[in-house]
Amino acid sequence: MSNANNDSLTPPSPNELSQVQRRAVSELLRVSPVADDLARRFQEAGFTLALVGGSVRDALLGRLGNDLDFTTDARPDDVLKIVRPWADAVWEVGIAFGTVGCRKSDFEIEITTYRSEAYDRTSRKPEVSYGDSIEQDLVRRDFTVNAMAVALPEKEFIDPHNGLEDLAARVLRTPGTPEESFSDDPLRMMRAARFAAQLDFEVAPEVVEAMTAMADRLQIVSAERVRDELNKLLLSEQPRKGLRLLVDTGMADLVLPELPALRLESDEHHRHKDVYEHSLTVLEQAIDLEAPRDQPGGGPDLVLRLAALLHDIGKPRTRRFEKDGRVSFHHHEVVGAKMTKARMTKLKYSNELIKDVSKLVELHLRFHGYGTGEWTDSAVRRYVRDAGPMLDRLHKLTRSDCTTRNKRKANALSRAYDGLEERIARLQEQEELDSIRPDLDGNEIMEILGVGPGPQVGKAYKHLLELRLENGPMGHDAAAAALKEWWAAQEA
Repeated sequence: MSNANNDSLTPPSPNELSQVQRRAVSELLRVSPVADDLARRFQEAGFTLALVGGSVRDALLGRLGNDLDFTTDARPDDVLKIVRPWADAVWEVGIAFGTVGCRKSDFEIEITTYRSEAYDRTSRKPEVSYGDSIEQDLVRRDFTVNAMAVALPEKEFIDPHNGLEDLAARVLRTPGTPEESFSDDPLRMMRAARFAAQLDFEVAPEVVEAMTAMADRLQIVSAERVRDELNKLLLSEQPRKGLRLLVDTGMADLVLPELPALRLESDEHHRHKDVYEHSLTVLEQAIDLEAPRDQPGGGPDLVLRLAALLHDIGKPRTRRFEKDGRVSFHHHEVVGAKMTKARMTKLKYSNELIKDVSKLVELHLRFHGYGTGEWTDSAVRRYVRDAGPMLDRLHKLTRSDCTTRNKRKANALSRAYDGLEERIARLQEQEELDSIRPDLDGNEIMEILGVGPGPQVGKAYKHLLELRLENGPMGHDAAAAALKEWWAAQEA
């Protein structure tokens, strides 16, 4: 094992290894009927088949799902001939990279021909060439814990790079040198941060060193691949761990420069909260408020997590040192919303996701004008209207944004927000706030005013909506009288 000279990474005990191996046996027995059946078909056709990569890693961790990855010496055309009569469905979207996908019963399966590709050091895409041995295939894998295989149907364990020991030690290493691995595919550096967050693994010092030295290589990776890897990191169990690696290695300077920019310097005269640490804490607190996976709409919420991470990114641009020694960040929520939109656009997020996250960033401070309940019902209605379908997420983001160590202040904020939510619930029950409409629709407006379709009808509708927000439900007659009064003023 290659960690002998690093005291911080203790080799696993035999007992730890046996626990790992027992979990693997249990997981492999569960998938054996499908995996062995498929392997026999490859064997009869004169080819080999092995479970590989993340599937073996997850089996060893006791968390193997129904997505199975296999590798084979058969070329893609031969793979298609074998799986088509057997699978319930087959797809060829990855066949240019040597991968055939299929579904059998409840299992989603990918079968990839042994590969031995070299990446063009200036290109975003690999040059695929097929290999002749599983050892050749495994050495090009990203990390040793993903460079293990189980040959089928005989269940022979193949581990040329000590991945089992690294798995038991919970450490990420590369099969070859990290420099060679990251030169081949720079996205692997982000993947190291993601696996650290997903699996709660430590990244070996030599790997961190290479990530730091080679961070600039990420520039050749497409925005879409970077975005997808960032999403996986954010949706992991411990995103803080992965985000720290991105920042500490300098990768965040290229991927999400607004995050390291939050590390505002402070001195004895200008004390203020560490915005970087605050943002990571808000992210963790937002995660704690997500609904459980087994509830409708539950599980990791990318919109909420992005908003929590980015909610204060406008602070560096808006920071001012006041005469009384305080530090202010006036309108940082507005500036932050614009910065969020710009960054997410560069990362090729969907327009809908950009709109939702930006709205949450823009609204995250609105509650702080509520005080101890001084808002009028009109202000509460506007809060609900402006949040729209993001209201539930806004509740969670606002509550998460309290990271003060002052328990009295934290309790006061929590009680105030409890009060606001209670008022919203009462008004929603009385007025159906989620679908606020004026008391008159467009047809009624035209009939009362004696006009046809046109911009004046839209203006009248907007005026009635404002009255509705200000006063609550008015009823048909009162709304008609208010409409006529407004119309008369327009004609005057």
